[in-house]
Amino acid sequence: MLRIVTDGSADIPAGWQKEYQIDIMPLRVCFGGKMYTQGVDLTGDDFYRLIDERHEIPKTSLPSPDQVIDFYRSVARRGEMILSIHVASKLSGTFDSFQLAARELVNEYKIYLIDSGAGSAGLAFMCREARQMWQSGLPIEKILARMNAARNRLAISFTVNSLEFAHMSGRINALQNAVSSLLNIKPIIVLRDGLLEMTEKVRTRHRSLDRIIEVVQERIGQQMVDLAVVHAADPEMAKEMLEKARRAFNVRDFILTDLSLPVACHLGPGTIGIVAYPVGKEE
Repeated sequence: MLRIVTDGSADIPAGWQKEYQIDIMPLRVCFGGKMYTQGVDLTGDDFYRLIDERHEIPKTSLPSPDQVIDFYRSVARRGEMILSIHVASKLSGTFDSFQLAARELVNEYKIYLIDSGAGSAGLAFMCREARQMWQSGLPIEKILARMNAARNRLAISFTVNSLEFAHMSGRINALQNAVSSLLNIKPIIVLRDGLLEMTEKVRTRHRSLDRIIEVVQERIGQQMVDLAVVHAADPEMAKEMLEKARRAFNVRDFILTDLSLPVACHLGPGTIGIVAYPVGKEE
């Protein structure tokens, strides 16, 4: 049996966790000194309500290696293989915690760790494809090779409604010198080499939404992709974006899903993103 594990930064559509047997370790969010666990005592509605009520930017809390060890033991039996796919190590220390835990469990499980170089729906697509490959009878070596190839080819771009969250979280490069006068711009944020970078600044929300489609097109071209539109508390705009994106790309499959709470902590309500995951094996 192959267990597939990821963390709470993954944007997993409803139903995928059960259908593709994906085990997700929830991450924690801190509001005003109180710690909440996503999906346990903090729903998406709770999260955005607390932001509105408290007017504060929440913080994320990394899992400890001991917590990861307990999680691994809760989802797998001794001797099983675990494929553990996680948010980019350059964006979060989460991967390091899983790596330390895996070292401690070397005599209990065969754990294969993958730094996705990404997050969001990129993790969801990787987990799904890994499960489909395993169900097709492919060996773990081929699955690992495919995951590494896909990681190098996927494209992710976001626009945020406000720079406040990204500015305070420090998760996005090129914001260190931002000044308050820039906080009303609409940035274009792309994933490059495992980091989120603000590459452009546009003046309107409408233009920023069109531009993230263009940015992903510039990287993907007409290659067939699985497509995701992710959003933070803006479902109507996300639906419009999905229709635009489906017309713009060579799409095999598509999903619309909420941005995970740990990611929303750093990007804020109103964030819209596009994830294009390459279909097929790269040379």
